[in-house]
Parts: sequence; structure tokens; C-alpha cells
Amino acid sequence: MFVIDGGKRLVIPRTEMAYPGHNPKMHRNAADPEKSPVDHVMADFEDACPYEWKGQKSRDVVVEALTTLDFGSKIVTVRPNNVRSRFFIGDLEAIVNGAPNRFHGIVLPKVSGPDDIAHVARLLDTMEKEAGWKYPLQIEALIETPRALLRAYEIATASPRMVGLIFGIADFAATLGIRDFVEDQNQNFLYAKQGMVVAAKAAGLHAIDNVYTKLWRPNDPAERVSEVEAGLRRKNQGSAKLGMDGTWVIHPQQARIANECYSPGEADIANAKRIVALYHERGGGSMADPETGEMIDEATVQVAIADLAKGVQSGHVSPAFLAEQASKSRQITGYDILDQLRRM
Repeated sequence: MFVIDGGKRLVIPRTEMAYPGHNPKMHRNAADPEKSPVDHVMADFEDACPYEWKGQKSRDVVVEALTTLDFGSKIVTVRPNNVRSRFFIGDLEAIVNGAPNRFHGIVLPKVSGPDDIAHVARLLDTMEKEAGWKYPLQIEALIETPRALLRAYEIATASPRMVGLIFGIADFAATLGIRDFVEDQNQNFLYAKQGMVVAAKAAGLHAIDNVYTKLWRPNDPAERVSEVEAGLRRKNQGSAKLGMDGTWVIHPQQARIANECYSPGEADIANAKRIVALYHERGGGSMADPETGEMIDEATVQVAIADLAKGVQSGHVSPAFLAEQASKSRQITGYDILDQLRRM
């Protein structure tokens, strides 16, 4: 969870949009709330940046964008080249020194273990102090290799700057020798995705799913557009059921469907409110839901509270109502699901 504006805003991104950092037009589009209706944007020095733009040329473009554009309420991050790249230190120095207090975090690629996170955190400690930062930059780590997956919890807890883990399916598939990673990915990569989710949630971080790599083009027939959108929805609905909080996207055309997949609908929120009200009216314990016949108990209420927390972020539930319901549950059980998930 990103904590910004002096602790006044808590953001668990549903959509994290990556775009090429060397392209000024892409920065302007990313900042535009109508063209890019996403929660989080990430200017990329790594995979999306051509070789000829690596280094100072791309850094100048990113720094200018960060210091001149208004990204509104979006979380703004930058992905430098990985810590073993000869471009890494220059990337980090350029953005931290060149755009103090103008973005929120670093997305660190190719993380192999907790030492990478600790190293970057130490660098940021020094750079931020010298550049006059008023708040610490936060870190999301990409889990892109089997080694990183096996050490995901250590990575997640390597620094207080850590806020999220992101599954990088393409590189992960490559290390396993898997060519097709798009179709049936939630089944074929179930162990990896669930493992990362468990590590993230155990550390109180958010978990972000990989990008869906299929896009439709403006001249594609309606059938092709529908096919791509159906695949995008299917993948993200499945990922949400695995516990992912959001997904990486690579084009604004993916934003609407992705946001929907990680947001409880009006019916979901209404049902969550009904369940917690019923449970407390009847004094807790185990009971049958008079509408569905399903059993309701304290665990069911925790699920409902988690849904209400998502509703707060989407603007459909008041923070006061959420706090009231969580307090009622905590008084009885001594357990606070919001604290466990760092949704407070």
C-alpha cells in the first residue's frame, strides 16, 4: 500500500500502467486522467526503453516530465534499469536528484533477493537527504525469477520502504523454458502467483499481477476487440480470486476492464454491508444467511470487511463506516483484518 500526502492517502493500485520513459508524448498521456484512467503510472528506463535511448537521453526526458507535468491523484513511479546494470546508478541519481518530491516510488526489476532491496534503500537514504526530499520513496519489487519467488517474503520484508510485489510473468516463464505464458496462465503459473500473493500479504504489502500482453488495434474488427477484452477480463478475474490486488497494464485500453476486476461492484458492497449488519444484529456466532442459506461466521465477516475496504478506495464506502465495522469485529475477536492487510 502506498502511503502518500503525509499519511492522508492510502492507495492500493488496481491498475499500474507502464510506459516508455524516453517518449514525452507517453508521459503526457499518462498524466491525462481521461486518456489514462489508472491508479498508478510507471515511467520505464528498462525493457520499454530502446538501447539508443539508454542513459542520459532518457533520464532528461523523465526528469522533465516529473518536474513539469501534473499527474493528479495518480501514484507516480519510475522503473530504473536493474541493480546489476551499468545504467542503474545513473538512473537512480538522475530522478532522485532531479525531481525531488515529484514522484512516489521506485519499481525495482530483476530482484534476486533481499540484499538488492537493502542496497537500494541505503542509496535512497543518502540521495534523498542530499536532494532535500520531504518523504521517503517507496519500493515495489518485481518477482521475475524462481530464485526471487523462493525468497519473496524476505524481499517483501527487507526494508520499511517496501509496499508491494509485482509478478513478472515473461521473465519468469523464460527462466522455466516456457514459451506460451498468455493463455491459461492462472492455472499454469498458479504456484508462482499464489506464492507471491502469500508472501506479499504475510508482509502486509499489496500484490500486483502481470500484464496481459494481448492488445487490439484501432483497425481490428469488433470480433477481435471482443476476443482480446474477454481474455483480459478472464485473466484478471482469475487473478483477483488468487488474492491479487491489481494488475500491471501496458495500454490505457486495458484500464477500464482491469479496474472493474479489482473493484467490488455495487451488489458486492451492498451484500458485504448486509452481512456485517446481520451478523452483529444476531450477536455473532455461526448462523445461516436467510437470503442464501449459506453459513455466516466471523471469518465470513472478515471477508466482508476486506470488500468494504476496497469499496472505500473506490469511493463507494465511507471510511467511517469501515472503521466502525472493523472496530466491532476487533472488540469481539481481538483480530483486525485491516491491520493484518495494512489497509489502515
